[in-house]
Amino acid sequence: MIKRFYVYILASMPRGAIYVGVTNDLVRRVWQHKEGQADSFTRRYWIKRLVYFEEHTTAANAIEREKQLKRWRRAWKDELIEFANPEWRDLYNDIARPWS
Repeated sequence: MIKRFYVYILASMPRGAIYVGVTNDLVRRVWQHKEGQADSFTRRYWIKRLVYFEEHTTAANAIEREKQLKRWRRAWKDELIEFANPEWRDLYNDIARPWS
């Protein structure tokens, strides 16, 4: 079985507060954010909408990409999200359903 790693961006609302994270289990980690079991920053600002993610084959690549995105200007992050997800739709249901 090939291990996967994910860099993800959560948002409170379109163009609202955002959070960039990395995980090896995207469904579980986003669920934790949605349930308020994750980072206090995401709880404080109600950041629960998965608006962007990318898959990586190594933890090192995913962590490096997360660091890169965290250094980016906010406008660049917004453009990245809007290129892949113009409506800032919550993608969680797309990844959480096993039959998708």
